Amino acid sequence: MVVLSVPAEVTVILLDIEGTTTPIAFVKDILFPYIKENVKEYLQTHWEEEECQQDVSLLRKQAEEDSHLDGAVPIPAASGNGADDLQQMIQAVVDNVRWQMSLDRKTTALKQLQGHMWRAAFAAGRMKAEFFEDVVPAVRKWREAGMKVYIYSSGSVEAQKLLFGHSTEGDILELVDGHFDTKIGHKVESESYRKIANSIGCSTNNILFLTDVTLEASAAEEADVHVAVVVRPGNAGLTDDEKTYYSLITSFSELYLPSST
Repeated sequence: MVVLSVPAEVTVILLDIEGTTTPIAFVKDILFPYIKENVKEYLQTHWEEEECQQDVSLLRKQAEEDSHLDGAVPIPAASGNGADDLQQMIQAVVDNVRWQMSLDRKTTALKQLQGHMWRAAFAAGRMKAEFFEDVVPAVRKWREAGMKVYIYSSGSVEAQKLLFGHSTEGDILELVDGHFDTKIGHKVESESYRKIANSIGCSTNNILFLTDVTLEASAAEEADVHVAVVVRPGNAGLTDDEKTYYSLITSFSELYLPSST
């Protein structure tokens, strides 16, 4: 087994989710299709609730900003014309959500609605999050060694907490010291990693970031963060140059923590 020694100055392990802790197949084949298939039913059931109205309002604002884009789907404001008007508006939101998802958009408005839909699904027991089998034992070990563990994902903080709170391993939220999403910045921008270090109260070189995406690894490295690229079944392949350049692991168990002195 390849063993990657964690630099002595590292006190924080920052984890990506999709393709790193969780199979891409779970996200692509279960989480996202669930939204596309159930968004209409969800809106019809929750429409009168304040939270749902806030989600729609945010999506409408995003739709206005997107109006110049090809294929953008506008969301009309309520005109007060009763049931037909309501169904038309719900359909516009459904079409907008599906359009954004078809382009793999990561807008806050879309992420917020998705997070609320997943919360309802997890709470009702309609799904459980999947983690690679090496993840939970490794995270427990890191924490016993005094490491802090944080999550940084393009999925909203709320969606992250749902995954860790309703997993096949049970509720493992207690294993995570904190969560970051794109509100702190995008994962391919080095400034985001400086902001994360600042927020945690450490230096960037105290962080080891584990991700399956080399563009994110490169951005983190620019900010002086230590990086290892995680190679998992179903992840995008790496070029020969990337394989040579980056430290690679195929399991969290391959990380060796120097004994704390």
